[in-house]
Amino acid sequence: MGHTDGLSIGDVAKATGLGVHALRFFEREELFLRPIPRTTGGQRTFDSVDVEWLLLCNRLRGSGMPIATLREFAQLVRSGPGNERERLALLESHEKAVREKISDLTESLDIIRGKVATYREHVENGTAAGIWSPAPPVVG
Repeated sequence: MGHTDGLSIGDVAKATGLGVHALRFFEREELFLRPIPRTTGGQRTFDSVDVEWLLLCNRLRGSGMPIATLREFAQLVRSGPGNERERLALLESHEKAVREKISDLTESLDIIRGKVATYREHVENGTAAGIWSPAPPVVG
């Protein structure tokens, strides 16, 4: 994508699915790769590179990267060539965390799948009454 200067905050919100408040937060937290310029009227003007960066940030956030780590990554990228090993280490660490999360979710899914099969069988056979219901009170 080349530079398409002059995207408004509304344009960027539409392109990224991020709200205007989230975009202002990103700017305040210095998560962009550059200071966002403003028009003489004070409106922020973004370009396509900002949009591409935000789409990557969305993926990183959606995969569980903490804001502090995202800020660290943005600072590394912003400061230019020479710190690629640090960027790689940060991304590798996040990749490992995501793989662990996927593994945990897969285990959970297997258990849920088993419960679904059990309930489906009982519901279809009319034997579902009483599955995991509270024990009847002790009469005495």
